[in-house]
Amino acid sequence: MMPTANAAPDSRDPPPPAYLSNRGFAFGIILGLLLGLGGAWLLGPIKESSIEPYQLRLEDRHHYMAAIALEYMQRGDLDRAVSKLTELRSASDPIQAMAAAACELGGRGYLESGSGAAAGRAMTAFYQLQGRRGCADRLLPALEITPIKTIPTTQPPNAAMPAPPPSKTPAASIGLAPPMIGIAPTRPAGRSFAGRLASAFCDPALPGIIEVSVLDLRGEGLPGERIRVYWGAEESIFVSGLKAERGDAYADFEMEAGIDYAIDMPGASDPLDASLSAESCLAGGGYESLESYRVVFRQIG
Repeated sequence: MMPTANAAPDSRDPPPPAYLSNRGFAFGIILGLLLGLGGAWLLGPIKESSIEPYQLRLEDRHHYMAAIALEYMQRGDLDRAVSKLTELRSASDPIQAMAAAACELGGRGYLESGSGAAAGRAMTAFYQLQGRRGCADRLLPALEITPIKTIPTTQPPNAAMPAPPPSKTPAASIGLAPPMIGIAPTRPAGRSFAGRLASAFCDPALPGIIEVSVLDLRGEGLPGERIRVYWGAEESIFVSGLKAERGDAYADFEMEAGIDYAIDMPGASDPLDASLSAESCLAGGGYESLESYRVVFRQIG
């Protein structure tokens, strides 16, 4: 029997072809995204913002603190200085952090130049005025002022000065020599040290600590001296005298278990012959801890 003209189409017939394929639809979306991103970049590119003070490298943070101290000496605005120091997000209080930074810079020879000494004096003055202290107090060189020299004269005190002949130097240029201010170097050139392992000890209160003492020729403590501990491709530099309660000579470093550490004074000593490692040990009373060491660097020249 033949179907009539008004008969409904068979549901089994294939659907009519789509005007837009799935591949074309996906391509259109991708193209639209690319055009949108490109237009946004051209019309409103992302602007780079300056980094925050606490994101600076450690050395740059110290120089930033020196600039804060210099500004404080010029303006005398303590609130502004403390606010800027707070932006560094130091672990200690901001004023004591200034003292530690001055000591660290002193250990790097920063105070040996005229500008460095001026910045160091500003930093020490800043934290001293707030009742703090640090090893930079003893690292800063003393100002050496040359006495004013006068030109001797045989004229009586009340005698009138004759006018000089035209061929001689005018009297205005003969007078008092300007005072000369010299900055003594922080440390003698070529100073060297010899290091030795003084002792090893086991103390539950001080697990895995390297305690370092830096001594001069007379056996007195030297603050601001750099000590380096290194292991594998990593290293850590710390400075003597930062813990004022332990004396000018003292510095320490906390080890991790299972790592061999070498120690020296960069540019001033050879490394210790033996490496140091925080191995397990038994302290008095049977308490378990990590082995610690005492190391001495003494000046030999």
